[in-house]
Amino acid sequence: MKRTAKKVIKRAQRRRKLCAKISGTQERPRLAFFRSNKHVYAQIIDDTVGKTMAAVSSLNSDKKGAMANAEQAGLAIAKKAIEKNIKKVVFDRGGFMYTGSAKALADAARKGGLEL
Repeated sequence: MKRTAKKVIKRAQRRRKLCAKISGTQERPRLAFFRSNKHVYAQIIDDTVGKTMAAVSSLNSDKKGAMANAEQAGLAIAKKAIEKNIKKVVFDRGGFMYTGSAKALADAARKGGLEL
């Protein structure tokens, strides 16, 4: 099996384990994180109704680099959440390790006023 295929399978296994434990409620929705090779995406989701309450991405970002894009997305999602009176969220890293852009997004969201 190729190295990239192993990485994808391992991430899927980690994601399944996390999704079994993490669920967003109306009082404390889920902050879902996804990272592609170029961009970072974040959504605030209420799993009880299955509705996305806020979403941001780095598609229109003028900054270069994953860390800068993640920080910008974290601040933007925090701003949108506070506008909708959401202060506490559960962080769903989507099977990604809590380093690099995942950690940068979480730290920026905390700096923006969210409680993870």
